[in-house]
Amino acid sequence: MTRTMRRIGFPRSMGALLLLVAIVAAARPAVAQDQNFGTKQLQGKVLGNNDAPLSGAIVYLQNSRNNDIKSYITEKDGAYHFAGVAADTDYTVWASFKGKKSPTKTVSSFDTRKSVYLDLHIKE
Repeated sequence: MTRTMRRIGFPRSMGALLLLVAIVAAARPAVAQDQNFGTKQLQGKVLGNNDAPLSGAIVYLQNSRNNDIKSYITEKDGAYHFAGVAADTDYTVWASFKGKKSPTKTVSSFDTRKSVYLDLHIKE
């Protein structure tokens, strides 16, 4: 090979750089998916006697790591919804309505479902 041909071709360092850029670009979507993997949603209904939906009940979601509590006031059909629940954290959930409280339930970090559905029952 002549010196002229060697100068026209890609230097080896340029080929290595292009390979590195391709690897980083291919790995980037996987990182974005992992960030979304860290959350799930919790939803359900608050039900009273005879499984009647309780509109205006308050649902509490307590984070076991820092004891923060989020709340949700149920819809007309008794439905509640919490989005963006950390998948790697345990939670306790319960509801209250007119001075009465439901039994507590646990949402485990070992539950791998992206959407967890829990009905809460309050005896009126």
